[in-house]
Amino acid sequence: MNTNKALTLDLNCDMGESFGQYAMGNDAGIMPHISSANIACGFHAGDPDTMAKTVKLALEHDVAVGAHPGLPDLTGFGRRNMSITPAEAYNMTLYQTGSLNAFVKAEGGKLHHVKPHGALYNMAARDSDLAKAIAEAVYQFNPELILYGLAGSCLISEAKAIGLQTASEVFADRSYQNSGQLTPRNQPGAMIEDKQKSLNQISDMVLHSQVVSLDGQTIPIQADTLCIHGDGPWALDFVRGCERFLQAQGITIQTIQAQ
Repeated sequence: MNTNKALTLDLNCDMGESFGQYAMGNDAGIMPHISSANIACGFHAGDPDTMAKTVKLALEHDVAVGAHPGLPDLTGFGRRNMSITPAEAYNMTLYQTGSLNAFVKAEGGKLHHVKPHGALYNMAARDSDLAKAIAEAVYQFNPELILYGLAGSCLISEAKAIGLQTASEVFADRSYQNSGQLTPRNQPGAMIEDKQKSLNQISDMVLHSQVVSLDGQTIPIQADTLCIHGDGPWALDFVRGCERFLQAQGITIQTIQAQ
């Protein structure tokens, strides 16, 4: 059990995952309730207009801005596995991080972190070569950036090995397997749709450093940042509910500070 008297937690959300100058989805409503935003960089979603607008919105709310690089698969929203080499993973990450950073710099802000998206994230969580390539791309771009990755995964271990600061990420609306990996979205029970069940999982992860897998096994887990998905008509209500729940537990929502 986590016995820290003053608990803090970063609350992150994937943002800018739409297209067109005026297509912002739930982003404007969600932004005031989170502490960091992962902004799509044009490969799995987003475009220059959306990137510019989302970065500006985040900075207006003092929300930490992160690049959210994904696989080049607009049709599949970056959620379909692709066969890529570590060199391709490195180049994809570097290219997309640099693209988003241009918009952040133009607005007078500073890029805070990088969080891979979708299939790229899950592939790298299991594949140490892909994870190392992504971590190296982030490090070469700016060694002061924080790499967000699935708690207990290759993304975390490979980033630490090269000296990157990491943030172990947990999920409110995804179930876990006994291995600590997320249950694939195409499998039954992958998504947690019951609000109370989701809040119970948050409590376990943040207050007790554990999560119960889909098969009922208790798994130790580190929770530095909690991901709240911003898509879907229920997203804003859910984010508000999570914020109230965390505050009621005495947990301060706060951006992870770079060391």
